Amino acid sequence: MSNNSDLVQIRPLGHTKLFQPIKVGTHTLPQRIAFAPSTRQRGTSDYYPTDLQLPYYKARGQYPGTLVITEATYVSPGGAGRANVPGIWNDKQAAGWKKITDAIREEKSYSSVQLWHLGRTADPAQLKHDGQPFIAPSPVYMDKDSEEQAKKVGNELRAATKEELEDLINNVYPNGARKALEAGFDYVELHSAHGYFLDQFLNQGTNHRTDEYGGSVENRARLLLAIIDKLIPIVGANRLAVRLSPWATFQLKEFDGEEVHAYILKELQKRADAGNELAYISLVEPRVSASYDVAAHDQKGSNAFAEKIWKGKFVKAGNYTYDAPKFETLLHDLDNDRTLIAFSRFFTSNPDLVYRLKNGVALQHYDRPTFYTHDNYGYNTWNQHDGNKQFDKEVEQKRVGKVLA
Repeated sequence: MSNNSDLVQIRPLGHTKLFQPIKVGTHTLPQRIAFAPSTRQRGTSDYYPTDLQLPYYKARGQYPGTLVITEATYVSPGGAGRANVPGIWNDKQAAGWKKITDAIREEKSYSSVQLWHLGRTADPAQLKHDGQPFIAPSPVYMDKDSEEQAKKVGNELRAATKEELEDLINNVYPNGARKALEAGFDYVELHSAHGYFLDQFLNQGTNHRTDEYGGSVENRARLLLAIIDKLIPIVGANRLAVRLSPWATFQLKEFDGEEVHAYILKELQKRADAGNELAYISLVEPRVSASYDVAAHDQKGSNAFAEKIWKGKFVKAGNYTYDAPKFETLLHDLDNDRTLIAFSRFFTSNPDLVYRLKNGVALQHYDRPTFYTHDNYGYNTWNQHDGNKQFDKEVEQKRVGKVLA
């Protein structure tokens, strides 16, 4: 991408703990940098990964030992609800993802897939088109627009039945996890953050259930923990992970907070103590809510509680460039020797981000308007630190992805 945005000046971090080895599950990574999951909508309209995504992820795994957490990926047709996002519930999808994980492995890096269910954040019209119901923990619409659209298309939001939840636990998530293993992913991460389906169960504003999946902290965490327990023998605890966002209000009217997440972490630590320690906990810092920064005076709390409970590895994400070039927060969070730092927005615009961080090469600023388009421009059109290729915007905007299979 020919980019005239301001550069972000940084100092070299190659001598810091960021570039020391760390063991994550069965793998020892030579440095502590991850690509945070960043949904980019370059899949097909019918949920397959494409030939745009393969070079994209390969480029971001170019520095050996990078943990590449791919975008949020639909776990099932019922968990979908937005076009141009890939899924991982059938053989053809798994075959396409296998080409991507092979490309990452060729760079001597590691891959993790994030299993995703939209719940009430889906487009009811898209679900109607796919022949799927519009479900959530409770029939609490995200906003007026969602409610109006659902009623217009005749696919109104309803509470998931207990039978549907049992199917998610026993069939849907296990199937997605098995397909992820077939696709060659090193790790499988559950998306329980940012107001999506699993997170909707944790949040009192979206979960009004009166059965065993609602009400108390224990009940609201029940679905997530049941899925984790089901997946441990399938995936292996040391290849399984979960993403949490205690303080984000993205797609929510109120944050989940410390109480329910402290309970989840205590339960996961119990499993770790019994020999089933998850590969990592992906934790969103209160400095961000989804891909947006949160001003210091608007931040709702601190994740300090998590380190007191969970003794395993963390992958922490959330604007770790805000105090560049000093990176004091990043270095502080590495002090526990259990943390990887994940980057998202600056990894989209700097395919060689790890090299730049190591050597202090200025970062190209990301271009937000290109995040969620369906073409190639602003996706595979960013230069390396030593490149100056000019891209034809019109040509790249006409290039859309073709199915990988």
